[in-house]
Amino acid sequence: MSKSRVVITGAVGGNTEGALAPNRIEINKFVEIEDQFSLYIRALQAIYNVDESEPTSFFQIGGIHGLPYISWNGSGADAESTQWQGYCTHASVLFPTWHRPYMALLEVHQLLQFHAKKIATKYTVDQARWIKAADDLRQPYWDWASDIIPPAEVISLQQVTIIDFDGKPVKVDNPLLRYKFHTPAEPSFPPRWQKWRTTVRHPNSDDADAEDDVDEMKRVLASEQSSVNTNTYHLMWKVKTWAAFSNIRIGDGGSSSNSVEAIHNSIHNLVGRKGHMGSPEVAGFDPIFYLHHANVDRMLSLWAALNPDVWVTPGLAGDGTWTIPPKVTINDTTPLGPFWNSDTTNSQWTSNQVNADRTLGYTYPEFNGLDMGDTEAIRIAIAKISPPLDVPLSHFESTGGALATNAETPPAEITIWDWTARVHVAQYAVGGSFSVLLFLGDVPSDPGEWHTSSNFVGAHHAFVNGIDGTPVPLEDVPSLEVVVIATPLSLDPGEIFPVPGDKIHHHDITRGRQGGSRLD
Repeated sequence: MSKSRVVITGAVGGNTEGALAPNRIEINKFVEIEDQFSLYIRALQAIYNVDESEPTSFFQIGGIHGLPYISWNGSGADAESTQWQGYCTHASVLFPTWHRPYMALLEVHQLLQFHAKKIATKYTVDQARWIKAADDLRQPYWDWASDIIPPAEVISLQQVTIIDFDGKPVKVDNPLLRYKFHTPAEPSFPPRWQKWRTTVRHPNSDDADAEDDVDEMKRVLASEQSSVNTNTYHLMWKVKTWAAFSNIRIGDGGSSSNSVEAIHNSIHNLVGRKGHMGSPEVAGFDPIFYLHHANVDRMLSLWAALNPDVWVTPGLAGDGTWTIPPKVTINDTTPLGPFWNSDTTNSQWTSNQVNADRTLGYTYPEFNGLDMGDTEAIRIAIAKISPPLDVPLSHFESTGGALATNAETPPAEITIWDWTARVHVAQYAVGGSFSVLLFLGDVPSDPGEWHTSSNFVGAHHAFVNGIDGTPVPLEDVPSLEVVVIATPLSLDPGEIFPVPGDKIHHHDITRGRQGGSRLD
């Protein structure tokens, strides 16, 4: 590999019918496309094999997000001790847009496509098919809102079946399951990460030989399927400002919906638990990170299509990053370091320059066949394919007060009472990643039963650094405040999305309890 600057151009070539650039494909469908899946598996392993000192190694790409806290690709000097020393822009208005060139980095010609195209030339049967598949190959995404349990090819199979160079099936080690670090122990990593020589998810112990507890991970993920689905749907139709959509910081106008970053945080914690995905400093080393963040990027594309006149608004940088000082104002022209867009000038991508996914050489299936110049037609089309609102029938009332399900004919207007809990809590309240679990009724005495309890209704997840799963007494989290909000939603005939009315804060539901509302 060349030592010259790595420029993020996006993937090139390929074709998806009805799209301006090839589609990224949902992972459950992707594993069934034998040519692209075979090339992806081989290309991913080839990237793993690149020496970890190279900027195009999987280790250094994963390290952009957090550890080992070194400058990547000549971008930025040493960060000050007061800054977050990774490059990622968590808890800021740049969260969605910074991750866009980061995900595209894996697809560029130096990486996924570079290896896939070399591999395609080795096929001795129907080589033209494999060359086309390499051109079409893009990073797949995992649509956790629709199916929160990833396929076995991602979370449990030690080996996967792909097509060999002679056209016959062959089993190979599965690179989607884990990344194996090259060195015996990366000296820059804290001891807790040095002991594990591969990435782990829901490790079944704290020992160096810990294995993934796949069954536990699936149970925990399944327990939050409804919540993630509903939160994603609410994000799409209720959230109308960039501040409320983009990140977890206060300043969202009192939104009763989760931001895309908050939903993203939940997936990190649910997948990682004590493992790598549960900590920003090492999450980028787990291959599922890229499936996850490709879907976060898809959420950006879908939400932007529903809100075509809204884009990045100014905000504070918070803790800062390797290239952004803390507490400065950032906006749509702030450089998204360390992602260069030129090898001849000191020019990096900005949010304004990545306001369309096709700019970086990929698209998503929802936009196939649409006139990308007609923003209103796109908005209507995307709205029609959004998931249905997941609420009990008992929440539906006609304007006259009778349940719609008891009426012989549908009422002219339906009111839906949307109940949500707004959670206020300091980001570093417990010194690491954590979850605030919400119950409607009694809480099981055994923490191991919390996620599977019939009374469990959802959770708020803070994605900080490290999570050990130890219960924390509520009195040790004085910043916690949970307020229940009810919002009437009118659903007029022919309308795609409900229209929210004035929110009603039910402070009495949690007042007087530890972590409850502090208002009278």
